[in-house]
Amino acid sequence: DGPHRILVLEYVENGSLDKTLVSSERLLGWSERFKIALGVAKGLAYLHHECLEWVIHCDLKPENILLDDNLNPKISDFGLAKLVNRSGSNKNVSRIHGTRGYIAPEWVSSQPITSKVDVYSFGVVLLELLMGARVSDWASNAGEEVEMVFGRVVRMLTANVMLQGSQHLWLFDFIDLRLNGQFDRLQARTMVNLAISCLE
Repeated sequence: DGPHRILVLEYVENGSLDKTLVSSERLLGWSERFKIALGVAKGLAYLHHECLEWVIHCDLKPENILLDDNLNPKISDFGLAKLVNRSGSNKNVSRIHGTRGYIAPEWVSSQPITSKVDVYSFGVVLLELLMGARVSDWASNAGEEVEMVFGRVVRMLTANVMLQGSQHLWLFDFIDLRLNGQFDRLQARTMVNLAISCLE
């Protein structure tokens, strides 16, 4: 209406992942977490590979992942998103954007911005789904910068995934304790490996 604009979004019954993940009213079960992780990965694959122009979201985080009635994730809030030509030109993507803790190192080191910035953020979201806690909480509890906490967590996970046999008990301490060990071990290890790959 003239200079006034309104943004209309589809209503999502379960709100955003950040509220659902740490909710005391409803605990996300393992299969729901895995389904959300897979759905977000498919959404990013669509944005990065299937659109006519590639879309780099630049601010992937739980607040921007909406969950419908069936907990199907929908990536939202494209306010910082960048369109990248198929030719690979991304000269308009230069300023640091996003939310601390989810920002890929490329932003800070002035390297060319590619879809890898979303992959990094996805790795952070995977860790949050696995642990059932927000990245900001880890840092404040440790009294450290978020990047320092990430470095320590990734080093610990990298060492732990190399362990064999009964030494995989670390997984029970790492996965959200509210699940009481009710999770698929193979899926959990796969998600841990994927999170490490995204963050390295």
